[in-house]
Amino acid sequence: MKRLLSVLTACAALGASAEAPAIPLPINVRTHTLANGLRVVLSPERSSPTVAIAVYYDVGSRDEERGLSGFAHLFEHMMFEGSENAPKGTFDRLMDQSGNPDANGTTSEDRTNYYETLPSNALAVGLWLEADRMRALSVTAESFENQREVVLEERRQSYEDQPYGLAMLRRDALAFGEYYPYAHTAIGEPEDLRRATFAQVVAFHRRYYVPNNAVLSIAGDLDEAATLAMVNRYFSVIPRAPAPDRPVFGPPAPIERPISETMVDPLAPRPGFWVVYRTPARRHADAYALELLATILGQGESSRLYRSLVRERELCNSVEVGAELRRGAGLFTVWSVVADRKTNAEALAALDQNIARVVAEGVTADELDSAKIRTRSSYLFGLESNAARARALAEHWMYDGDPSLLRTELDRYLAVTREDVQRVARQYLDAQRRVVLEVQPRAQRRGNGRGAR
Repeated sequence: MKRLLSVLTACAALGASAEAPAIPLPINVRTHTLANGLRVVLSPERSSPTVAIAVYYDVGSRDEERGLSGFAHLFEHMMFEGSENAPKGTFDRLMDQSGNPDANGTTSEDRTNYYETLPSNALAVGLWLEADRMRALSVTAESFENQREVVLEERRQSYEDQPYGLAMLRRDALAFGEYYPYAHTAIGEPEDLRRATFAQVVAFHRRYYVPNNAVLSIAGDLDEAATLAMVNRYFSVIPRAPAPDRPVFGPPAPIERPISETMVDPLAPRPGFWVVYRTPARRHADAYALELLATILGQGESSRLYRSLVRERELCNSVEVGAELRRGAGLFTVWSVVADRKTNAEALAALDQNIARVVAEGVTADELDSAKIRTRSSYLFGLESNAARARALAEHWMYDGDPSLLRTELDRYLAVTREDVQRVARQYLDAQRRVVLEVQPRAQRRGNGRGAR
C-alpha cells in the first residue's frame, strides 16, 4: 500500500490541472464514542513512527458571557498548570523526555484545542496526560492569578505594543456590533480579566471541560484496537457531566449601511486600513467561492490587488485579503498599509475600482484555475503531518458532526465556477454593507516659530 505522503503528493501533482478529476483522499477515519460522551476519531497511518493527539473542547470566546471575556483563552494557559497526578512542570518534562517536537494549545472564537506529536511508542504518555488534565486539572487561586497576569502580558505584547495591533481587535467590534460572541476579543478584555473572580473561573471550567463536550483525535502510527483500549483505560473513568448551559444570543444584525471609523495608532509608521464585509458561516455553499475569490484578489504577489495597488500604481506597501470563516457569521477582509506620500483615500478608491471590475466582469478562467491549483496544493500538503490531520478530523467532527468530510472537502473548492465567483462578489462585496476602519499614525508636531526643529 502506498504511503499517505506519496499518495497526497501525487494528488497535489495532479493539481497542475485544475480540471483534473478528484481523487478520493486515502485517509483512514475510525470513529468511536465512549459511554461518557467523549467522541474519539482514529486515523491509522503507518508511514512514520510518530503519532499526534488533538483534544478539542467545544468552547471558545463565543461561549463567554458579557463581562466575562477571555475565560476560554485563560484556560488554554491554565491547562498547562498541572493536574492531580501530573503537577506543574510534569507535562513539559514528560513531553521533552518523549522527544516531542510540538505540544501546544490554541483558542479561537469557536473552540479550544490542545495537541502534541510523539514517537508512537510514547502514545500512552500523551493520552495519560490529556486524560489527567481533563479529569482533574489543578484549578487553584494561585494558578488563576498567575495565568491572568500572563494573559494580560500576552495581550500587551501581541496587540497593544504592536503597530496596527489594536486595529484588528477594533475591526471585529465594528463588524459584529452588538453580536457579542464575535464582537469581543478572544484574548480577553483587560477590565474583564482584572475583574474576574476565582469562583467565576471555576464555574466556567466545570461547565465546559468535560468529556461529553470534547473530541479526541489521534492520527499516525497506531494500532486501532490497542489505541482504543488505551483511550478507554484513561478516559472512560471520567464522569459525564450535564450538557453545557451556554449563553444565548440572537443572530447578528445585518450591516445595512456603510460603517466608517478612523483610529490613531501612535505605533503605526504609516496609514493603513481594514475593509470588511460580512459573509456566511464555514461550509455554506458560498464559502468555497469566497475563499477562492480571496486568493484571486489578494493572496500573493500575482494577485489582482497586489499587482494593481502595490506593483503598478504604488499606492500601497502591502495588501492582504482573507475569507475568515467561522461556525457562525464570517468576514471577508482586506488589510493594507499605504505607501509613503500616499493616502488611505487614494488606496481605497483604487480598491473599489478593482472590486467593481470583478463584480461587473468576473474573473478569468486562468485566475480561477490558478486559485484552485494553489488551494489544492495547500490543502493536500497541509494534511501530510499527523498533527494537521488530527486537528482537521477533530474540527470536522466538532463543527460538522462527521470527521470523514475531510476526505471530500477539497471537491467543493474544485467544483466552483467563474459564475459562482462573480455571484458571491456581487452578493457580498457591497460597499453599502461594509466596514472601513482607517488607521492613522500620530500626527507629527510641527514647529511654529524660529528655531523649531
